[in-house]
Amino acid sequence: MIKKAVVPAAGWGTRFLPITKAVPKEMLPIIDKPALSYIIEEAVASGIEEILIIISSNKGAIQSYFEHNVELEQFLKEKNKLDDIKLIKNTSYGAKIFYTTQEEQLGLGHAVLQAERFINGEPFAVLLGDDVYVSEEKPALLQLIDAYNDKKSSILGTMEVPLEDTKLYGICIPKKDSVKPIVELEGVVEKPKSNPPSHSAISGRYVLTPKIFQLLKDQKRGAGNEIQLTDSILRLMDYEKVFSFDMIGKRYDIGSKIGYIEAIIDFGLKRDDLKKDLKEILSKKI
Repeated sequence: MIKKAVVPAAGWGTRFLPITKAVPKEMLPIIDKPALSYIIEEAVASGIEEILIIISSNKGAIQSYFEHNVELEQFLKEKNKLDDIKLIKNTSYGAKIFYTTQEEQLGLGHAVLQAERFINGEPFAVLLGDDVYVSEEKPALLQLIDAYNDKKSSILGTMEVPLEDTKLYGICIPKKDSVKPIVELEGVVEKPKSNPPSHSAISGRYVLTPKIFQLLKDQKRGAGNEIQLTDSILRLMDYEKVFSFDMIGKRYDIGSKIGYIEAIIDFGLKRDDLKKDLKEILSKKI
C-alpha cells in the first residue's frame, strides 16, 4: 500500500506575482481554503498517512496553516464559535505532515529528490501543488494507487486533452498494443509541436517506485537548466515498466490565473451558502 506522499511546494509562483512575493501560491484561497488544503484532503482520502511538503525558506505560511494556533482556538472558544474551532483544527485531515526545505530552485526532479530519506525505500505518491482535482466517485490519487496495486510499477497520472492542447504538456508515448485504462509506456515527449503520440498528458499526479531517487541523483539538467522529473522517468523505463492512467475527474490548474478563477466559480456554485448569490452575480455579468 502507498502510505507516503510528497507535495513539492517550493516554487516562486511567478505567474501570480506580485501577490506571491508575500503569499505562497499554494496558499492562494479557493474561497476560504487554500489550494494546498484540497490537495492534502485528496491525499488523505486516498489512504495517505504521512505527507512531506517541500518548501522554500520564504514559505512559513504553509507550516502556520497546518499547525495548531492555540491563541486563535482560545479566542474562538471564548466566543463560543465551536464550528470554527473544528474548521481550524482539521486542516491536516488526520495526516502526519512533515516539511523539508529545498535550498535552491533547481526543478521538480530536484524537489522530489529532497524526499529520499522520508520515503525510505517505499513506493510513494507525488501531488503537484498547482493541480486540484475533483472526482465524484474516487479521488484522482486513489485511482493511481489502485493502478499501482495492479501493476506494481510506476504510474503517471494523465488526462485526455484535445489535439490543439497537446503542445502544452508532456505527452505519453504508449507501447504498441497497449490498452486503456492502464497503458504501458515506451516514452514521453515534452510539448510536441505536431503529430503527438497520444492525447494523454501528464497532469500533476504520480505514483513512483524508489528507484527514481537513484536516477535523480545523477540526472543531468534539462529544460530550463533544471533537473526534470520527466527526464528521470524516461530513464526509469530502461529498468522498470512505467504506465500511465487517465484519471477520471475535473482538473483545475491553479497555477494559471484563468484556472484559478474557474476553480473559485465552480467551488462557489457547489456551496449552499454561496451558490444562489453567485449565480445572480454571474447572470448580471453575462
